Amino acid sequence: MSTQTLAPPPVEDHQDLRALALRHGLSVSGARPSLPEYVRQLWSRRHFITAFATARLTAQYSQARLGQVWQVMTPLLNAAVYYFIFGVLMNTKAGVPDFVPFLVTGVFIWTFTSSSITAGTRAISGNIGLVRALHFPRASLPISLALQQLQQLVFSLCALVIILFCFGVTPGWSWLLAVPALFLQSLFNTGVSLVMARLAARTPDIAQLMPFLLRTWMYVSGVMWSVEHVLANNHLPHAVLLALECNPAAVYIDLVRFALIDSFTSAQLPPHVWAVATGWALLAAVGGFIWFWKAEETYGRG
Repeated sequence: MSTQTLAPPPVEDHQDLRALALRHGLSVSGARPSLPEYVRQLWSRRHFITAFATARLTAQYSQARLGQVWQVMTPLLNAAVYYFIFGVLMNTKAGVPDFVPFLVTGVFIWTFTSSSITAGTRAISGNIGLVRALHFPRASLPISLALQQLQQLVFSLCALVIILFCFGVTPGWSWLLAVPALFLQSLFNTGVSLVMARLAARTPDIAQLMPFLLRTWMYVSGVMWSVEHVLANNHLPHAVLLALECNPAAVYIDLVRFALIDSFTSAQLPPHVWAVATGWALLAAVGGFIWFWKAEETYGRG
């Protein structure tokens, strides 16, 4: 009985398969869209972003007896601890008028930045089920979490205003300067959150390091002490002085202090402070967004 050898089926050229897919409207699953298209997709999902942020904010303290009161109590308790350690024991309040408003403002504004970055670090890795189950612009997650922290800041600012009143700080036209300062800080926080979201998506262990990195950053940002006094009373290298003056966290904290506290004058601000604040905001927001977009097709895989 004769046997007949069957020839293997012809292998189609890769370019032919690609042309065939394009002819029938097929595209690569999960391919990264162009940057303008990505922005359009994000805008079309703006309602999801705001709803997701609000839902996370509501659920954050839903199991606690005091509920969302902890949004205000947490930074206040931190401020009380810092006042005792730094203001009383280490006497950093010496030479700082209105030290309690100075300290509380610094704690609240710093908490806004640290909480935004912490939340952004877990934006992808903490919602991996959602990322793998649904197709949507992944930047929606860190942006919505940054928006959640902005919503939480509104509650904190209400408490901050009451504290300022209690310590004799009265409102003035300068308070309006807090609006652009917080807007620039929000852009900066969102940009850094996007960067950390991409890093932590590939290396989840980064989330374990963030508390230590953020605590170190807080200590050099003038939350509990006056940067201006340190610069005036210490002969530090020029590079260190420049780094302290241009530290973005310190810049945004000092801008809000300048807006809200009369005794915190323009002489205590670094040179060209608004230009520095705007530069950090644009660099972080634009650079962070583009850098996050470049890895869009990798999130949720592996």
